[in-house]
Amino acid sequence: MNLLSRAAIVGAYESPRRKANDIHPFQIFHEVIAGALEHAGLTYGDVDGLCVTAGDVGEGGSAEDVIELAEYLGITPRFFDSTDVGGCSALVQTARAAAAIACGMADTVVIAYAACPRWFPFGPTNPMSWPVGPGAFEMPYGMTNITAYGLYAARHMHKFGTTPEQLASIPVAIRANAASNPNALMRDPISVADVLSSPMISSPLHKLECCVVTDSGGAVVLTRRDRAKDLRKKPVRMLGYGEAITGVHVNQTFDMDSPGIHSGRRAFEAAGIKPADVDVAQIYDAFSITPLIGLENLGFCKAGEGGPFAASGAISAGGSIPINTDGGGLSSNHPGKRGVFVLIEALRQLWGESPGYPVPDCEISLAHGWGGFFSAASTMLLARS
Repeated sequence: MNLLSRAAIVGAYESPRRKANDIHPFQIFHEVIAGALEHAGLTYGDVDGLCVTAGDVGEGGSAEDVIELAEYLGITPRFFDSTDVGGCSALVQTARAAAAIACGMADTVVIAYAACPRWFPFGPTNPMSWPVGPGAFEMPYGMTNITAYGLYAARHMHKFGTTPEQLASIPVAIRANAASNPNALMRDPISVADVLSSPMISSPLHKLECCVVTDSGGAVVLTRRDRAKDLRKKPVRMLGYGEAITGVHVNQTFDMDSPGIHSGRRAFEAAGIKPADVDVAQIYDAFSITPLIGLENLGFCKAGEGGPFAASGAISAGGSIPINTDGGGLSSNHPGKRGVFVLIEALRQLWGESPGYPVPDCEISLAHGWGGFFSAASTMLLARS
């Protein structure tokens, strides 16, 4: 038996907040956890496991902040996890939580993320930018996440002939999904021409190819599979899961190397299904290049064919594999490490609760997250019970 199948996901909640001025992220943690528990038909008294990470020191993601957040929430979990591998951390923690439940270390686990990057004071600088250690080899060049992804996109265009218009078709398709989501930050339709005429941020990536910056939070609830059948929501099964890491520095990146190749393969092998069996995919979209690489890594198209595939309409509503149906990070919300929202929308599709584009008769959904600069990846395949 798949170890993860001994647990089930029974609730999820996304904060509608996008601009939470002067609200501490811990308050949003409380709101989303309470919302997810209510969604499942559970209470704080049922929780004996807590998994959190966040975008900055003091936001549930520092070395000991899982302790501080548990104190703030008034719970004393017997299982906890604060694994932080960037944007896909919540997916990684969900797998850890399922394994903990299977091993008897917990009965009901909450995985949550909240952050307020629009206003919350910045903490210490990123160690990769320090003038000593490994970062010293990149700091003089002003390397940031967006410049790294810009370089990756430029390399993809050079190697495979991917065009600016093909890349621009991705935020256009995702914005169309956001139009129906009342909580999406950006809902007005955009065209390929709009994307390409927006300011250049880091060549070849334009402003509308970069994620929005919002405050927000989200949470999901897992419990024992034997208990799940008696709760409010129809349980969601984890069919398969895979994860992988490569590295954090651009100067150590091999040509078009990506951990998603490995996490995707592991997830599909564990589930015993193929990409063609998936009805909808939520693929972390910090920039237009990230879902394109995800489509290739996960096997929805061949390596180098992501541009034509996306531009063909395959990823749009009604296409062969609709992606980011809530508006994603490019249009709905992106408070830093967006993996929890990728998972939440994958779940909502199975429950028939998507606020964006609901995929008809959705039975299998995929959630895929990135961390850092294609530094980590996690892939989860989900199905209705």
